Amino acid sequence: MAVLAQAVNADDPISSLAAVPELRREMARLEAVTVRRARTQGNSWTEIAAALGISKQAVHKKYGGRGLFRSQE
Repeated sequence: MAVLAQAVNADDPISSLAAVPELRREMARLEAVTVRRARTQGNSWTEIAAALGISKQAVHKKYGGRGLFRSQE
């Protein structure tokens, strides 16, 4: 991820833009893994939502139910 972050800060804006989609995918994967870890360790949806700066409903809609433990592709 550090390499992607550096690529986003490249002098060439086109090179920077090309790195953005991959960085988004990696961040989404990291968020999903971290939410899964938090739930597995007993954290509530309210705690997770507060940490992410979104509503409980939004985090539960995105990660709630069986979708949390489904593989993220």
